Formats: sequence, structure tokens, C-alpha cells
Amino acid sequence: MGNGWTPDRISFIKSLLSKSHLYATPQLRTFAKVTRVECNCSLMRSGKLMLKQYKKHILLSAVGLTALTIGATTSALSLTGNLSKLPVLGQWFQAQTKIPADLDLSQNEESALLPLVGLSAADRAAALQKIAEDRPSIDRNRARYLLANDLIQHDHGGQALPWLDGLEKDYPVLAPQVLAKRAEAYRAVGEGAKAEATWKQILEQYPKDTAAAEALFQLGQKNPQYWDQAIDRFPAYPRTIEIAITRLETKPNQPQLLLLLARHAIYLPNIRGILDRLKQEYASQLKPEDWEAIGFAYWENVFYGSAGAAYDKAPNTPLNMYRTGRGAQLGGRGGDAIVAYKQLVQAYPNAPETGMALVRLADFAETSQQAIGYLDQAIDRFPDRAAEALLTKSKLLQKLNSNESALQAQKSILTQHSQSETAAAIRWEQAELNAKKGDAQAAWEWARQVVNENPDSEFAPEAAFWVGKWAAKLGRQQEAQTAFEYVLSRYPQSYYAWRSATLLGWDVGNFTTVRQKLPKVVKPVERPALLTGSDAVKELYLLGQNRDAWSRWQMEFTNQRQPTVAEQFTDGLLRLSVNDNLDGIFMLSSLSWREPAAEKVQVGMIKQQPGYWQALYPFPFMQTIEQWSQQRQLNPMLVTALIRQESRFEPAIESSAGALGLMQVMPDTADWIAKQINLKKYNLRAPEDSIKLGTWYLDHTHDEYADNSLLAVASYNAGPGAVADWVKEIGTSDPDQFVEQIPYPETKGYVKSVFENYWNYLRLYNPEVSQQLARYSTEHSTLLSPKR
Repeated sequence: MGNGWTPDRISFIKSLLSKSHLYATPQLRTFAKVTRVECNCSLMRSGKLMLKQYKKHILLSAVGLTALTIGATTSALSLTGNLSKLPVLGQWFQAQTKIPADLDLSQNEESALLPLVGLSAADRAAALQKIAEDRPSIDRNRARYLLANDLIQHDHGGQALPWLDGLEKDYPVLAPQVLAKRAEAYRAVGEGAKAEATWKQILEQYPKDTAAAEALFQLGQKNPQYWDQAIDRFPAYPRTIEIAITRLETKPNQPQLLLLLARHAIYLPNIRGILDRLKQEYASQLKPEDWEAIGFAYWENVFYGSAGAAYDKAPNTPLNMYRTGRGAQLGGRGGDAIVAYKQLVQAYPNAPETGMALVRLADFAETSQQAIGYLDQAIDRFPDRAAEALLTKSKLLQKLNSNESALQAQKSILTQHSQSETAAAIRWEQAELNAKKGDAQAAWEWARQVVNENPDSEFAPEAAFWVGKWAAKLGRQQEAQTAFEYVLSRYPQSYYAWRSATLLGWDVGNFTTVRQKLPKVVKPVERPALLTGSDAVKELYLLGQNRDAWSRWQMEFTNQRQPTVAEQFTDGLLRLSVNDNLDGIFMLSSLSWREPAAEKVQVGMIKQQPGYWQALYPFPFMQTIEQWSQQRQLNPMLVTALIRQESRFEPAIESSAGALGLMQVMPDTADWIAKQINLKKYNLRAPEDSIKLGTWYLDHTHDEYADNSLLAVASYNAGPGAVADWVKEIGTSDPDQFVEQIPYPETKGYVKSVFENYWNYLRLYNPEVSQQLARYSTEHSTLLSPKR
């Protein structure tokens, strides 16, 4: 019942996750994130990874009986009666919206220094020195700061001091950081007294700046009272987290320090142990606000049952009460869930969370009639939940043999809630059912409805592509070309854009030729700008001082539970800058889940800019990937695409099945590969070794399937035995049909995601493809800017 989150479905997804190369935590977040009210756009710890594919599977499986009923009782034309009114595909060129300054991701600054930021210290030293000796300017100040920092990092603190002399006056935006660098330089040359005096100078002149937190940390190594001040004044600063951990190691029974970590360090690997200690050992000392923080930390780390129990003791806000119920439900405590949902409905009858609670209560109803009663309340009082509730109601009515009423509920979704995701799911289900019956015309009509009525749906890119495929099957080649061009225009980031490009004859590689491609890669000179944060954070980020920028941001980002669009985007960029790629990519990609209209507009403007997509598709370990791709004669962009999907570029990541490293190689498989290549020692968590072994295996799967990358990538995920069976059962005459018929939902999503990644790297970083795509997508015209 409900929106499809039955215990059977949860067990089904868990069975999928047990086979996945992806480690369990991000996958289990799907339980909360499919229902966006549960996400609340909060700071969550894990990446999206294959969420889109799981979401689509869950929504379509929720349609199920509905689709069969519609197909058996009425045609696509008679159901809605409005196909003749739908606009013709095409006319997709739209004037690009002017981006307001507060959402502009370009640096908008001409600078001789900024292009040097990404270079190594040795490669930029001469150029920096030349700028540093030039006439006064912002670039001169930046050059002096970077030169000093580079020298300190390479144990030449004495040489750094002249560059720092008086710089705090010339460079006020980073004045506290200049003093901190001076203190580091003094310490590096053994001038301990001068270093201590400089740290104290920071405390006196800049007591509220995060440089003061660093000063307190350094001074506290001799005088513990300074550490007390750091805990009191800068609880979220990373150095303070370090202090708390250090003190707990020597004296574990300090609940206030445990609470500090629960509030400000939910990213710690052992955070669950910290939360459990608070719950088990100090429950009587905790206030409702403490329980709220504990509940949030549990929730963000996917421990939903524990989160629900903690939220039960938190302040009675609608969200807290809903999470009490949902946590209990996901934790297997149905009785507690019912009580919590009913309390929410009574206490906050008009809160948005109450609409979801009513749908959830239908899951627990003892009779179909009781469930329908809850659903009717949701339909009448909460328009944003109505389509979902109507779909569940229609299934219940079918079970009661009220087929006419069930059909009426389905019609209501397609007419009164035509733009809903549920309506899109029904339409796409109908398209697929008609295609399976061999009725390409009816399939085309239903898919066309998705494109026109639900253009922002999860199903729209796929539907638009198959409009073209089915049009071609019907002999309407011009319509097919128009549809494929529409996909490139409207959904340029999608897997289906790549498939459309291949069918239009673009030289982008198809399933049988992509291995041999060696695309040219041109990386942008500048990174996208931060959208919020202090001037100091923005300046440090601009200079590539990523760790310092991120550390300052930890104190500034106080709205973690309900961040603004700008805050979430900024947090994502800063996470990426310190190689927290899993969470960074998630923070950026999940911007798409924003539901308020004003926020959707903001996200839309961000996504119009290439900087957003370039941040989503970074190039860590590029040199190593290119080296081993060349040796294995593999397309380096395909390898990068696969790594992005397997691990989000996290070297130490481990799957629930035990796969390790960037390319998620199983230890037994690694041992076998090592024997083939006579490799005596290796470490799967080491990027070099993971890529060396993973590319060998990807080469091996390509050899097994005559360089068919579709089958090779599917085999990398599902194993050669499964793929061999699918080839026999399905055939490969139509590769697009083969992908759609892959029986493992995980592998189907995996294949699409890898090739979607490949396409995005190609469209973003290959000048020829970007230029070709710019003819269709206004977003891509900016990629050709001379600055890039």
C-alpha cells in the first residue's frame, strides 16, 4: 500500500543491494529519499549513485495492476481524449534565462594568477614570483600568499617570511590567515616564542575569526585552557572536533563532548558508536534538543530505527513527529509507527508531513476500507500527495472488484494531476505494455504524452528517446530524427542523449566502438564559483586553499538541516574540493529534489551553467586513469565513467559484498587478476593498484564480448555468466531493447549510469562534441567561451 514501500519491497531492494558493487549506506538512503519530504533537503552523508534507477523501478512497480487494468479496458486515446491537442515535438530552442548575480557560477574576474592555482608548487613558482614582484594589485597579494604557503608546505618557512611581511595590511580579506601562516613559518624555523606571540596576536585582533580557533588549538597543546575556549567558541571547527576526540580517548565519560560530536561531526566513521553511547549511558541527562540532534545524526547515517526512537523524545514539530513514525516503520516497529502517525495527524492536521502520515497509515490499515479512508483524507486535503494516494486507492479498489471506481481513480490522476510523477509513471507503463504487445503506434502515443505532459519527469528522457525509436519502427524517419534532436536539446545530460547522438550518426562512439575512442579532453581553466559563504571562504577557495576554505565553512554553515539552495551548492563544491567526492556529488545532484517553486527556479538556473555539470563530473586520478587506459587500450573516458559509478572516486570505499577501492574489485577476483599479470603485492585501496587491476578486468570483459562495451560493462557488474544467459534469451540485434530487458534492475541502472557518465564527460570536456551539441542546447553554447 502507500507509495510502494511495503516490507516486501524493502526486502527486494535490500536483495539488490547485497549484489551491488556500491557500498550499502548510500543505497539504503533510497528508503528515505524517494519520498522527498523525508529528505527535507538536509545534509545527508551519502551519494545518489543509482537512486534514479531504483526510484523508477519502485514507482513503476507501484503502478502494476493499474497499468494492466487500463490496458484491458480502454485505449490510450479514449482514456484521456486529448492526444490530438498535444503540441508537436520540436520548437525546443528557448532563449537562455539571464542568470542573476547571486546564482552566477562564473568567476567573472580577469586574472593572470588564477590560471596558476591548479598547478603544482614547482610548476607555478616562477610565475608567482614574477606577479609577486609586480606593482600592487590583488593578484600581487594573492601571489605572495600562495608563494609563502607553498614554501611552508615544503619546509622552507624561513623563505616564506619575507613574502608575508606586512601582507595582512595589503590583503585584509585574508589578514587573519596571513598571521596564521606567519606563525606556521616561525614554528618551522624554530622561532617558538615568535610563533606563540603571533597566535596570541590573532586572538587579540580577530577573536571571532576561525583563525582564532586554529590559534586556540596550537596554544592549547601547552595550555589546556585554550582548548576549553575552542570547545566553547568554535564547536564545529574541525580542530575542535580533533580536540574532542583526543580528550575522549583519555577520558571517555564526557557526555558534553559526545554531544558536540553528535551535533557537529556526523561525518565521523564511528558516529553510530558515539550516538549509541549517548542513548544508552546518558539518556537521563539529555534534553529534547539533544535528542533532536541525535535523531538527525542517526537519520543522516541511515540508522532509521534508532533515529525514530530519538525523535520520539525530541520537540514535537511536524517533521520530528513524522520521522518518529517513519523511523519506527522502517525499524520494524509497526505499532509505534501507527501511534506516531496518528499523533501527528491530530496535533498538526494541516502540516505537509501529515499528508505523508495519512498515506503511511494506509500501509497499516486492517481493512481496505479503512485504508481508503486515510487515502481519501490525503486526496482531499493535500494536493501534493493526491496522485500518489489515488494510485494506491485504485489498487485497493481493484482488490475489492470495484473496477469502474478504480478506473475513475486512474483517470483522475491523468486529468486532475496530469503533471505529477505518478501520472508520468502510468503513461510510461502503458507505453511499455503496448510495446511488449507489438503495438508501436499506441506505445508512441503514450510516450508522447509523457514528453508533453511530464517533461520534467524521471521518465521523460527515456520516453522522448523511444518516441524516436517507435517512430522509426513505424517508418516515420523525420519524426524519429526530430525526437532524437529533441532529446539532445531538452535532456542533454541524459543517457538517452548519448543514444540519440549515436542514432543521429555523431562520432561519439556506440556500444561496439566506444572502447577504441580516444577523445580529446580540455578541462576548464576555472572552477565554478561558490554561491555563498564569507569573503574569506570564497577567496581561499579561489586560491585553491581547499582545506582552509572547507574548515572555515564548517563554522559558517549552521543551517545544515534545512540549507538554502546556495548553501547546499556551496557545501557540495567545498566537499569536492577536499576530495569528499561521494558526499560532494550527492549534495550537488540532490538539488534536483527541491520542491518549492522558487527553489526549483534557482536550481534550474544553476543547472543551465556548465560549471554545475563540470563539478558533478570531476577528473580525480586523471593521470593514472590515462596511463592504465592507454596500456589496456581502453577509452579513458569510459574508465573514468565506470569509476565514477563504482566508487564516486573514493579510494577506501568498500561495498557490502566486500568489493574494494576505486574500481570496486572483489578480493578473490583481484587475486586471480594478480596471478594473470604476475603482480606480487597490491593494495586495492591504493588508487594505482585498483585502477591497474580494474582496467585489466574491464579489458578482459571486452575481450569476452568482442569489444562490445554494453556487454562488457554489464559483465563487470553482473558477472559473465549472467550476461551470457541474457544474450541467449534476449539477443543483441537491438542494443537499446537489450538494455531495457536486462532482468537485474541494478545492472540495467548500472549500464545506463556508466554510459550516461561517459556521455557527460564527453559533452563537457571534448570541444568537438560540445560544439556540436551547442547547436541544440543553449546550455552548451557557454562551454565554448574563450575563458574555458
